[in-house]
Amino acid sequence: MSASMAQDGLEHGGRLGAARRAFAGAPEPFIDLSTGINPRPWPVPPLDPDSWGRLPEPEAELALRVAAAAAYGAATPDMVAAAPGTQLLIQLLPRIFPQAGLAVLGPTYAEHAACWRAAGTAVAEVERFAALFDAPAALLCHPNNPDGRRVGLRALHALADAMAARGGLLVVDEAFADLEPELVSAATLLPHPALVVLRSFGKTYGLAGLRLGFALASAAGAAAIRGWLGPWAVAGPALAIGTAALADAPWRAGEAARLAAEAARLDALLEAAGLRVLGGTRLFRLAEGDAAGWHQRLGRAGILTRPFAQQPRWLRFGLPPDEAAWARLAAVLR
Repeated sequence: MSASMAQDGLEHGGRLGAARRAFAGAPEPFIDLSTGINPRPWPVPPLDPDSWGRLPEPEAELALRVAAAAAYGAATPDMVAAAPGTQLLIQLLPRIFPQAGLAVLGPTYAEHAACWRAAGTAVAEVERFAALFDAPAALLCHPNNPDGRRVGLRALHALADAMAARGGLLVVDEAFADLEPELVSAATLLPHPALVVLRSFGKTYGLAGLRLGFALASAAGAAAIRGWLGPWAVAGPALAIGTAALADAPWRAGEAARLAAEAARLDALLEAAGLRVLGGTRLFRLAEGDAAGWHQRLGRAGILTRPFAQQPRWLRFGLPPDEAAWARLAAVLR
């Protein structure tokens, strides 16, 4: 079993425990390049002890939604629902907004299709954006994971209009959009009645363990999602950290510039090793070549990458966290 394989059969990054078993004897510390998480987290300040010892106050939850609306481009905090991680939202959406059929633009993050199928939805995975217009409902990741594919805002608007005309739904997962300043968020189309936009907090801010994510929708749609989540859905520490981090626009701008340079550095290393870079985002790069061979060689050197069973020549690389990790990666690629 691949070190990136989940117990449910779906492939994911991470899982260092499985990696250590698969590559027994590999040097430590293991370098995890299998995820698209910022390797340098936002600097978390000291927290008020009350954030741990008391149930979250409604005012704190509202403050988080205000910060999220401003950061993500939603017109009002009424269009925001905050959850303990985007994964929970991915699992809830098919139950909150049930659809008879859904087309997913792929290949992409496998949890989307799996969760809609589990809810009884007929899911078709398509490779062309135009094919989404023929479906009762549609879903795409923007930019896409793992190849970074993007679609223009006008095309997204047209697709949302087509879904609305038939009473359907368009879900746009913008998990990797925060650090792509040239990308205009689909949230700017809200309050479109057929549109739900997902945003991930942990990837951008390097705080995936905090478990925080957002759905942006019309006021009625966001209220329905908050109703399903119930009270105190987001922990007090996550409310405090999320509110402060989302308001830190200078940090985001600095990270976007820094990570663009790091992504270019990684591209150069991969191409020098004979791999072809297919695309990606500032947080990960997708390469094509002898993926199985490189995954094994890197794994034996204590460096975990992300292979794809359905695309056996693809290998995804996250960004090394420091110069020591860069040196180890370069040594193996040479």
